[in-house]
Amino acid sequence: MGFVLDGLGTESYDREYRDRDLLARIAVYFLEHRKKIALVVFVLALNSLAGSAVPIAIARAIDIVAVDPSIRAMALACGAVLFFGSLAWTANFIQQWVSSRIIGDVVLQLRADVFQATIEHDMSFFQEHPSGKIVSRLTSDTQDFSNVVSLVVNLLSQVLITLVMTVWLLTISPLLTGLLYLMVPIAMMFALSFRRVARRVTQRARRVTAKINAQIQESISGIMIAKSFRKERAIYETFAHINRQAYQVGLRRGLTLVTIFPIMGLSSGIGTAVLVFIGGQRVSLGDISPGEWYLFMQAVAFFWFPMMSIASFWSQFQDGLAAAERVFALIDLAPKVVQRGNLIFEEVRGEIEFRQVNFSYTDKEQVLSNFSLLIKPGETLALVGHTGAGKSSIVNLIARFFEFQSGEIRIDQQDIRNLNLAQYRRHLGLVPQEPFLFSGTVAENIRNARPGASDDEVYQAAEHISNGEWLMALPQGLQTRVNERGSNLSMGQRQLIALARVLLKDASILILDEATASVDPFTEAQIQEGLRSVMRDRTSVIIAHRLWTVQNADRIIVLDHGRILAEGTHASLMAQGGHYADLYNTYFRHQSLEYIEEMGA
Repeated sequence: MGFVLDGLGTESYDREYRDRDLLARIAVYFLEHRKKIALVVFVLALNSLAGSAVPIAIARAIDIVAVDPSIRAMALACGAVLFFGSLAWTANFIQQWVSSRIIGDVVLQLRADVFQATIEHDMSFFQEHPSGKIVSRLTSDTQDFSNVVSLVVNLLSQVLITLVMTVWLLTISPLLTGLLYLMVPIAMMFALSFRRVARRVTQRARRVTAKINAQIQESISGIMIAKSFRKERAIYETFAHINRQAYQVGLRRGLTLVTIFPIMGLSSGIGTAVLVFIGGQRVSLGDISPGEWYLFMQAVAFFWFPMMSIASFWSQFQDGLAAAERVFALIDLAPKVVQRGNLIFEEVRGEIEFRQVNFSYTDKEQVLSNFSLLIKPGETLALVGHTGAGKSSIVNLIARFFEFQSGEIRIDQQDIRNLNLAQYRRHLGLVPQEPFLFSGTVAENIRNARPGASDDEVYQAAEHISNGEWLMALPQGLQTRVNERGSNLSMGQRQLIALARVLLKDASILILDEATASVDPFTEAQIQEGLRSVMRDRTSVIIAHRLWTVQNADRIIVLDHGRILAEGTHASLMAQGGHYADLYNTYFRHQSLEYIEEMGA
């Protein structure tokens, strides 16, 4: 049992909902389809009546033919059966077609709502939760949500059929019908006993599916690293372990859900046997005729199937509710980044100020403690320091990717929490350490910064980066196709595209995380030229990895564990000695010597 449940705990944002609350939420999505639902209900009733009329017509036909075995009587009986059968088929077709449209529209809207809620979460959400598990809720769970609707429609159909059959049974023998209904609560009790178990095993099945999705996505995304370190076998063994776990969980779920049908079959068999015995006695006493007894038992056969469907409804219904519960938990999760106001900046000068900011990603470790810093408009600020010094945290807070715990961050003298976040980010230009490119063309990736930009504006932005020389290395220039994540381009080319993208955006504040990947000296020179074009007359905050950046920065901030150890220009800091000089001599100077050797080669 421990192996089966290993790693299948709930996510931190999961919550439990009462069935009636889930149903109320689900109902909201169907309110705008009221007319279509009314049509479904009508044809559902028609289908149920016509479907029930078929066995009744057959039974009456037997009686008629027994009295009058003429061709005309048999033709009328066959015509009645054909008519009701055709009517039932037509009503069922309309019901299925309209129901599919309603379910499709609802799933479409629900998936849109989940995706909208997901992309509005701050970066801490995506750091804490594997993307594969998020994708599972967006795809598998929203699709399985439609099972709730299908089951409800099926339930209504079975209830109507049961009501019609009850009327027929009462006309044959009220006594036997009463005995039949005395057995129904026992069957219902067995079915409802599976309710909690069904919800629990279904939730585990959803979690293990999300776990598999996360493992597959991580394995494919990191396949290059896995191959370089010959880790294919380890990755496969990890997947095999999760896959075996999924098999065990799926088996338990399947056995749990299908157990209801044998139990219902057993109870219906016992009930039928009792009715045969008592019915036989009633025939021997002359209360009912043998033909009526036969017709009653035939009707019972038609009665048990819808009753079994109704009784087993809750165990199957939990599957859809479990999916809905996971979907609504993601929608209802409140973002950690909370905006207090909606102030809009038409123009941004680029002044950035940290005032005694305290920030931590988790409760265990403080990243910035009473951190204060003023960045002037148009200033180029380089952040240097060892890993964990707080460089990425500073730029993440400027971009408002994370929520700080206390203090203030002010943009042009306005609290960043009072700004309209979407509009504020239009004034930000971000070049991450590993630029992400979408599938499409180079031009489309540059245009992502400003979707309304013309082809000429895109071309001019690309031309401004290293005078457009880098475009000559692309097979079709700006129309070169970009594979997934830009895998067919070099790191240097991806950086240049990212710089062109930021230049087209014409942002007032630039956040640059220079790539540490090895590039040839020619490409590095192109990148440096591109940085000059991008940073001109803009406030630039750069996590510095290159000697060129620190030497050309207006000011350098030396960080260590969230504290500013020193600040100044490259020359003044070198004159002071200390931490910066040590960092320069162990990293930047060594990098410069390697660069000179490569240029000489």
